[in-house]
Amino acid sequence: MAGRRTYDDPCGIARALDVVGERWALLVVRELLFGPKRFGALHRGLAGMSQNVLSQRLRDLELADIVRHRTLGPPTSARVYELTRRGQDLEPVLIALARWGSRTPLDVSSTAELSVAAMMFALRTTFDPTAASGMTARLVLHLDDDLFAADIQSGRLHVARAEPPLHADATLATDVGTFRSLAFGGRPPAEAVRAGELRLEGDADLMTRFLACFRRPSPNS
Repeated sequence: MAGRRTYDDPCGIARALDVVGERWALLVVRELLFGPKRFGALHRGLAGMSQNVLSQRLRDLELADIVRHRTLGPPTSARVYELTRRGQDLEPVLIALARWGSRTPLDVSSTAELSVAAMMFALRTTFDPTAASGMTARLVLHLDDDLFAADIQSGRLHVARAEPPLHADATLATDVGTFRSLAFGGRPPAEAVRAGELRLEGDADLMTRFLACFRRPSPNS
C-alpha cells in the first residue's frame, strides 16, 4: 500500500477509507462474504470491472489483511480468494451501507443486473420478519451456477452458500433476473413457471410466501 494517497486524517472513518475506499474494493468484499471464490467467479460477479483492476484490488486487500488466497487440495488444486477475520468484520458495515444505499433511486436507464452475491445480500437487508411470522423453513435457491440455503426460524433469515445434497422444504432454480422480479417485482411464481423461467420443487405455497418476505425500502424508510 506504500505510495498510495491517504487522507492523512486520524479519524477512524478516514483511516478505514484509506484501506477500503478505492473504487471496487468494498464490492470485492461483498462478493466474498458468502465464501471463497476463484478469480474467474469473482470477475463474473463484478462484470463492470476489468481483470487488471480486480488483480490490483485483490493485491491491495491482501496487503491490508482483508483478503487472503489459498490453494484448494486435490482433486481441484484451484486457487481461491477468501476474507480474513478482519475482512469478515466489514459485514455489518456493508449491511448498513446497503440499507442506506437502497433508498437511493435506481438509474432506470441501467441494464446491469445484480450478481448472485449481491442478490443474497439484498435478501438479508430487506427481509421483513413480520411477513415471516410463524415460518420455520429451509428453502434452497439455485441461482445461475450458485446454490444457497435460506433458513427462516423465529423471524430470522440466515442465507449461506451450500453444497448438494441438501434437504429442503422447497427448492427454486432460476436466473438472477427472474428471481429479482419474483422477490422485488411482485411477479407471481406460477407465471414464471409457465414461461419456463422458473423450476419449483417441494412446497410451492411455502416458496411463494418466502418470496413475499422482502420489502423494497422507500426513500423515507
